[in-house]
Amino acid sequence: MDAVQLGIHLPQAGPAAGPQSIREAAQLADRLGYADVWVSDHLVVPMGADYPPSPYIFEPLVTLTWAAAATSRVRLGTTVLVLPMRNPLHVAKAFASLDQLSEGRVILGTAAGWLEAEFDALGVPFEERGRRTDEAIEVLRRMWSEDPITERFPVHGLAFESIRSKPQPVGKLPIWIGGHAKAAIDRAIRVGDGWHGAFRPPEKIAAKVERMRAARPEPEFVVSMRTGWDALVDEHEKVLDEFGRYCEVGVTHFVPEPRQRERTAYLESIEAMASLMAGAGVDLAG
Repeated sequence: MDAVQLGIHLPQAGPAAGPQSIREAAQLADRLGYADVWVSDHLVVPMGADYPPSPYIFEPLVTLTWAAAATSRVRLGTTVLVLPMRNPLHVAKAFASLDQLSEGRVILGTAAGWLEAEFDALGVPFEERGRRTDEAIEVLRRMWSEDPITERFPVHGLAFESIRSKPQPVGKLPIWIGGHAKAAIDRAIRVGDGWHGAFRPPEKIAAKVERMRAARPEPEFVVSMRTGWDALVDEHEKVLDEFGRYCEVGVTHFVPEPRQRERTAYLESIEAMASLMAGAGVDLAG
């Protein structure tokens, strides 16, 4: 099953999170042959929110930089960075810098966001998130490939006049578009290098994947799914059954997120998932 790749979410949030656990989890994934390691993005969380389950979340780019310094092979991804909450110039500089420092290992998974209270806390208009996402992606693409740039970006109020920004990424830094709404699928088709879904069963995404595959048939276009699988506690037969059904509808990349709340158990879960998926025919490259 060479076409399928396996990533893993790092212990970035909650009781399992910390410098030692993040470093050890990234190094373990590197040794075991995982394709990539992933982190989530929430800057603030309202009191009493049902999700995310913890407000204790390390900032994603800082966390990936920490993981990059401890590894040599695994790619480094965001699942997903809420792009419209940020100034795209800063995002472009930060991701290009991390891509250079990690020697070309970065994937930007991004989406328009859904937590209105987070936008309010940051002073960013929630109703503009779609337009801000589209324009921000344009800013990133141009800053990563052009030098200098003269352009105006009205949604963000940016005015470039012979603007330069180095470094640029090592090569083409892939952007995977997250989200399940029609606007997100349209955006993935239009400007994405892939699509990154989350926590939806295969039957709920089959039509979306079929539409994307029809519009973007090139094998380089990745269809990825973040899952809640934890091979340490979940029934392996159920995980493998769902894995098989995802593959049938066209998913080619997976990011399980262990549910363990203690460092040692989190690492054991990463090992158990690698063993389970290798047994299912996934080619781990370690």
